[in-house]
Amino acid sequence: MQIDTIIETGLLYLGTPYLFNSSPYQSKTFDCSSFIQFIFYKNGISLPRNSRQQFEAGKKIQLQQIKRGDLLFFTTKKRKKKKGLEKIGHVALFLGNGEILHTYRKAGKVEVTKLEPYWNKVLIGARRVL
Repeated sequence: MQIDTIIETGLLYLGTPYLFNSSPYQSKTFDCSSFIQFIFYKNGISLPRNSRQQFEAGKKIQLQQIKRGDLLFFTTKKRKKKKGLEKIGHVALFLGNGEILHTYRKAGKVEVTKLEPYWNKVLIGARRVL
């Protein structure tokens, strides 16, 4: 299945350093959205560059219906009081079993993280690209 290949691609980059506003289509450093864009691109799927643009791609999924391979979108401390699309500040790939694959400033690298307790509190939407 294509999503398994995309997840496998993403796992190859565990530990890759985080750098905000990383250049697209390279793998020396990533921010959350360049990482998602890159692993899909490596598997022949084009996604926009930032998390707000990526939120507009694919099909909207109810949070109770998320499955392995869906993109999950989160707000951040800096964006939580904003409205609509501007509230989105982070994207991750859902792996199933309550885990996400992503990178963010505090972690400093690509890693697998549990949704509970923190990420579930700031989860605001999901999209299915495949």
